Parts: sequence; C-alpha cells; structure tokens
Amino acid sequence: MKKIGIFILGLLFVTGCSCGNTKLTMDTPTKKVENFLSNYQTLNVDVLKQLDDAVDKETDFTDEQKKEYKELMKNHYKNLKYEIKDEVVNGDNATVTVEIEVTDYSKIMTDADSYLENNPSEFNNENGTYDVSLFTKYRLDKLKEAKEKVKYTLDLTLTKVKDEWVLDTISDMDEAKIHGMYIY
Repeated sequence: MKKIGIFILGLLFVTGCSCGNTKLTMDTPTKKVENFLSNYQTLNVDVLKQLDDAVDKETDFTDEQKKEYKELMKNHYKNLKYEIKDEVVNGDNATVTVEIEVTDYSKIMTDADSYLENNPSEFNNENGTYDVSLFTKYRLDKLKEAKEKVKYTLDLTLTKVKDEWVLDTISDMDEAKIHGMYIY
C-alpha cells in the first residue's frame, strides 16, 4: 500500500510539474510547426479559407471545377504526413527542419502540359478553338488519379515575438511543396 501511495504522489508530482509548464511546452518552435502542419491535416478553418480564396481567384475553372479542385486539395491535405527532423534555436530565431510526404502532383501537371503541347486539338471546342475548360477538366481528371508520393525537406523559420514563437512567412517554394506542386 505504501508503494502505491508513493507511486501516486510521484505521478501527481510529475503531472503537476508538466501542467504548470504547459505554456512552455506548447510554445516551442517544433510545436508551432507541428500545429501549422496539423492545421492542413485537420482542414482547419484558416486553411480552408486560404484554399477558397486561392480557388476563387482562378479564372480558368468553371464553378464545378472549382468544387472538384477544392475536394482534391482537401484530400491531399488530410493525407499529408510529416516528421520533425531538427530544431535549431539561436536567440529569438529558430529553424525547424521537417520532412513532409505528399501526393506528387508536379509530375502530373508537367505531363499534362506536355500532352497539351503535343495534342492541342484535343482541347478544342465544337468551333475548333482552344477551350481552357476542356484542358482543366483533363488536368483535374489526371490529378484525381495521382498515387505517387514524394518527400520534401522544409526548413521553416520562426521568430520570437513578445515571448511567443511565430512562424515566419513560408516561401513560395515551400508552399508549392506542401501542395504537391513543386517542380523538381
């Protein structure tokens, strides 16, 4: 009985210590990067708003194609995998190295562009003129078939602002990697 009491006291001590430092353990560069990537996987409202904004600006998509692309990207985000490889803190600056695995859309996009170049008449409408919506449909159909995965390494930087780590703006290259569209 005495051993159980000591064990419970020890457990309370450890739990109490860790609970008291919740802010410290939750505000690390690694935790911020994990939260950032987790927001994609869980389809966080901010991620969905960014997706909506990006797709709404797309003038080559029909309304139906916009819906299809949004669903495609939602599935892509949910299937994103990541592993933190390193964290380097230097004062109020930090770099977190993370390896991500995403569906490789870049190869499909490149192949689709080549196909268009070699077969332009396939994307002509009944009047014989190029119809971008036909090509967009072709691309979306190919993207839906994507199975290949690719791994990328990202070096995400953070800055400490008022004692809190803030993820710096990610580069266009890293954003393309997250979306599976980075041409390598």
